Amino acid sequence: MQTELPELKYNADGLIPCIVQDVETREVLMMAWMNAESLALTLERGETVFWSRSRQELWHKGATSGNTQKIVELRYDCDADTLLALVHPAGPACHTGATSCFFRALAKFE
Repeated sequence: MQTELPELKYNADGLIPCIVQDVETREVLMMAWMNAESLALTLERGETVFWSRSRQELWHKGATSGNTQKIVELRYDCDADTLLALVHPAGPACHTGATSCFFRALAKFE
């Protein structure tokens, strides 16, 4: 996929957060970091590729588990400092096996 990239704002470590959302259910699946290389690979492959801060390496989501995330649309916010990936997930997003990494409630308000 060829696209001209906007001037995105990466943090001091050269990273930008990417929120991943199921395009069908609109459930937020996860948040991970991208650098310029992982973003370029994501655009090239049509699947999410992130930067693992703990391993200090590129991470193609689902490469070992099979739980890939096929990109439907990649958006950026009004400040150009956060990405939103709308995806068709091939399985759970969380390493725990949960559909979403956001399965624990901190607080609930009525």
